[in-house]
Amino acid sequence: MKKTIANRLKQAIKYSNITVGVRLGIIVLLALIFCNSEKSYGQDPKLYIFLSFGQSNMEGNAPFEPQDTTVNNRFRVLQAVDCPELGRKKDNWYTAKPPLCRCKTGLTPMDYFGRTLLDALPKDVRIGIINVAIGGCKIELFDKDNYQTYTATAPEWMKSALNAYNGNPYGRLVELAKIAQQSGVIKGILMHQGESNTGDQEWPKKVKGVYENLIRDLNLNPATTPLLAGEVVHADQGGTCASMNKIIETLPTIIPNAHIISSAGCTAAADHLHFNAQGYRMLGERYAKTMLPLLK
Repeated sequence: MKKTIANRLKQAIKYSNITVGVRLGIIVLLALIFCNSEKSYGQDPKLYIFLSFGQSNMEGNAPFEPQDTTVNNRFRVLQAVDCPELGRKKDNWYTAKPPLCRCKTGLTPMDYFGRTLLDALPKDVRIGIINVAIGGCKIELFDKDNYQTYTATAPEWMKSALNAYNGNPYGRLVELAKIAQQSGVIKGILMHQGESNTGDQEWPKKVKGVYENLIRDLNLNPATTPLLAGEVVHADQGGTCASMNKIIETLPTIIPNAHIISSAGCTAAADHLHFNAQGYRMLGERYAKTMLPLLK
């Protein structure tokens, strides 16, 4: 295909009587075609990429159990940080065996999001995920224009996690996403965040800003790139921040392609802030069941 296009353009340049300026324009066009062809050549349209970000419930707070460690190798994770003890180097793809966020994090909704998708999709489809999350953070940490104001006053216990992403989790998420785009196609963005913004009526607008920046920075189409946002631990589990769910539920009113994942019935840890392992499994399955019809 590339050779055919190139030959036709070369013939047009050689035999036409057009001006030098137009010829130069054709040469530039030819170069762009080659660049774009090379960029897309390695892309597998059946490698579905999903970005995920948020705070501790996306990071993964529950210890994973033996049943969580058997993983289909069609489910992949793009490693965000170096984890020599796991035999993983950042910027490389691995089978998505937990932990999926950083070296010592726990089970996340993404673990069973990916598994559930694979169970429902054709056998030639692979799932690739990227997980960048920081326990305890506000949504402001993912504001690419103002994150430094937030990190300047971050508590000491958060700094090691921030340092793992060079102090800029949003920037690291975009960097990883661009690497992933060389291999596959971004199909959606998942988030779980809100506990640290409980009661913040401006939260939906702040999330919209993060979403729109991702769309712009990664050259995505918002009509085909849904945002899935999970509720925090539900009131039926005694959720400490359950009041935030009313604010989370308003997100689709300002982001047309946003979808809310209910946490009702998803079992919680003793602190009532985090889910336990079974709760993460349930929530991950719900993310997947919401995403599936959006892929068709």
